Amino acid sequence: MSANRVIDEHLETAELVALVRRVFRPAPDDQRIAVLVDLPGERRADDDAWRRRRAMAADWVVRLQSAAGTLGMTTHLFVYPNVGANNADLPLDLFPCDPVVLTSGAVRPVESGADATPLTEILDTHSIVIAPTELSATAPLKLLARRHKFRAATMAGFSAAMIPALRIDYGEVSRRVFRMKALLDGASRAELRFQIENGESCALTLDLRHRSGHASDGVLDTNGVAGNLPSGEAYIVPYEGERPGDPSGSNGRLPVQFGDEIVIYEIENNRAVRVHGDGDAAREQAEWLAREPAYGNIAELGLGVLGDFGLSPVGEILLDEKLGLHVAFGRSDHFGGQVGAAQFSRPDAVVHIDRVYIESLQPRIAASLDLIDEAGVVTQVIRESRFVFSF
Repeated sequence: MSANRVIDEHLETAELVALVRRVFRPAPDDQRIAVLVDLPGERRADDDAWRRRRAMAADWVVRLQSAAGTLGMTTHLFVYPNVGANNADLPLDLFPCDPVVLTSGAVRPVESGADATPLTEILDTHSIVIAPTELSATAPLKLLARRHKFRAATMAGFSAAMIPALRIDYGEVSRRVFRMKALLDGASRAELRFQIENGESCALTLDLRHRSGHASDGVLDTNGVAGNLPSGEAYIVPYEGERPGDPSGSNGRLPVQFGDEIVIYEIENNRAVRVHGDGDAAREQAEWLAREPAYGNIAELGLGVLGDFGLSPVGEILLDEKLGLHVAFGRSDHFGGQVGAAQFSRPDAVVHIDRVYIESLQPRIAASLDLIDEAGVVTQVIRESRFVFSF
C-alpha cells in the first residue's frame, strides 16, 4: 500500500457501523455511545497528528449520528483537557461538544458550548465508549469500566495509517491471541534473552506465578471491560512480590534501544533498580527512575500477533505493540497488578510504557522468549524477535 493511500484512508459510514457491531456486539439495552477526545493545552502542545485525529473523531461522530436509526443508538461527543501523561487518571468533569466545533481548531472546554458533565454520569448513561485520544486512557477506563459497567475501545494515537488494521481477519487474530493466552496461563516463568549488535547479551527471567493471562482480540462485548482498538495481543502482569514472604523472581537485565543508543536496565524483584549506559538516554532514564521509582515496575509481558498480517509499525504504540513481543514499565493495576496512580508522585507522572522488540523498531537487539510451566516444560515462542511458535 502506498504512503498516499495510507494518508487518504478513512472509514465510510457503513464501515463504522460494521465496526461498532463487530467490536461491541450491541444488544437492545445499548442505547448510547460516548466518544471521548482530549484537547491540547499547557500540559501537552498541539501538533498536526493530534489535529487530524480530532477531525477524524468528529467525522466518526457525525457518521454515527447519521446512522442512529441503523444502529439503534445515539452518539455523543465529550472533550476534556489532556491529563499530561499516558494512562493518568481522567478529569472528574468532561464537556459536551459539537463535532463541528471540535474541527474548528480553537475548541477549549469552556468554548464547547455546554456546562461540564461529571465523568461518572457519562459512564453511567453510555454503555459503549470510544476514546480516540492523544494520551492513552486505557488504564483509567479499564478501572472505571469495572465500577460503572460500560465497555470501551481505547484508541490513543490512532491515525489513518492504522485503518488497515481494522480490516484484517479478526477471527484468525482471536484464535492466535487465545493460543498465546493459554500459554501464558500455563507458564510459571518467562525466560528472555537479548543479543545486542555489539556482541553483548542480556538475560531476564520474569516470574509469572500467581497471575493469569489476558486476551485482547478486538471483541468488547461484555460490560465492565475496556481494551485497545486495533487489538491483537495476549499479555500478563509479572508477579510483583506483593505476597508476604514470597518475593518476585523477576530478575536480570533488560536492554532497550533509544535511537542508536542501548540502555540496559538492571531488574531486581520485578523492578528496574539501576540503569547502565553512557549516553543521554541512559542519563535521562536513570533520572526518571530516581524521580519515579514506580516507573521501574515491570508491568507487562505482551505478545502481539499482528506482525504476520502484513502490517508495519506506524510510530504509535497503539498499533506497534500489537506487532510482536513487548515489555512494559510502570502502572499495572489496570491489568490486575499492584502498581497504580498512588505509587507515582503526581497524576501527570503516571505512566505505562511499552518497549516493543521487533526488528524495525529495535534493530540492534534480537530478542528470544521461552515460556516454562511448573513441570519444567519449555515452549519456544520467539527467536530473533520473530514468532517460532506454531499457531
